[in-house]
Amino acid sequence: MRHDGKGRVAAMALALLVTAAATGCGTTAESAELPSSKTALVKQAKKEGEVTWASWNPEAQMQPAIELFEKKYPGIKVKYTNIKAPDQVSQLKVEQAAKKVSLDVANSGGLTMTPAVKLAGDVDWAKYGIAQKDIFAKNFVYVWATPKVWAYNTDKVKPADVPRSWDDLLDSKWSGGRISAESRASFMSVWDLDPSMGETKALAWAKKLAALKPHYSPNVTQAEAPIETGEVSIGTSLASLVLAAKDKGAPVAIAPVSPTSASESYLYVPKGAPHPAAAALLTSFLSSDAAQKLLAKSYNSRIPVNTDCSDPGNTAVLRAMCDVDLKWYGTATLQKYQKLSGFYPKVEREFGTDVG
Repeated sequence: MRHDGKGRVAAMALALLVTAAATGCGTTAESAELPSSKTALVKQAKKEGEVTWASWNPEAQMQPAIELFEKKYPGIKVKYTNIKAPDQVSQLKVEQAAKKVSLDVANSGGLTMTPAVKLAGDVDWAKYGIAQKDIFAKNFVYVWATPKVWAYNTDKVKPADVPRSWDDLLDSKWSGGRISAESRASFMSVWDLDPSMGETKALAWAKKLAALKPHYSPNVTQAEAPIETGEVSIGTSLASLVLAAKDKGAPVAIAPVSPTSASESYLYVPKGAPHPAAAALLTSFLSSDAAQKLLAKSYNSRIPVNTDCSDPGNTAVLRAMCDVDLKWYGTATLQKYQKLSGFYPKVEREFGTDVG
């Protein structure tokens, strides 16, 4: 615990914010009025002069796109802050109740998609050049995907032993901690998205995996590290993490275990955002072709929501998935996200990782 002056000030500020939220009588921040054209939006954004963007990605991955935005729109400074999606939700709930919102652009997806709906302000994204196919649940913009995959250590797993199906992962040779899995079960999303799989089969599979005594990690990001170090032979990961690790010389590769989920990530402007025009401008920019090309270099651009290998182009994530013949499903509706929020706890109970 910090006992210095800055620590006491931060603690007092948080206490005041929580008190304000608790006594706010249910009031929340409202959506701001935004200009009706892109030209007017740029003008208002330049008057605001800055925009605070929160995301779970390392800042280094986003920096090239930030620099291009600031070059295109001089006078608007981007302040990037690395905050995990669940923490963004918690922070915004408190700030909106207290009407003291600090974030202009927030990031959602997966487990945070459903709660983010109540936090997002109304934005007519089509007016700012966003394609309808990239607008989700009215107020969210699809900007990148981080597909969940199974990865393996190429020094530990012989080519003939690389799993090619979910059933292959249940082989006894992976028992005793030689396989790692994300304890929160989001890597199993596809079982609830693919009509041919379903919840009943998913729970039966999860029970069999638990019998292998896998190495459980608290989230899918941390599940990658044991694979790279060789602590485990195979495990759950994200396509972006596997490719980034390979770039650094790690002995990892994507296993051709299909199907999987696309794991779409969305940006939105929270209600009460202090710089709403700059927020809308930054979000629309990140959805543009120029920004997507830059984001693709750090494995963070869009891919087709469902399996489509007809034109992998220069998108490394898409090429890597297509190279191993992966099939994937996206979460096409808000109702599916809501259904998933009830699916994960059931799988966790089979894993024995449910903490309520």
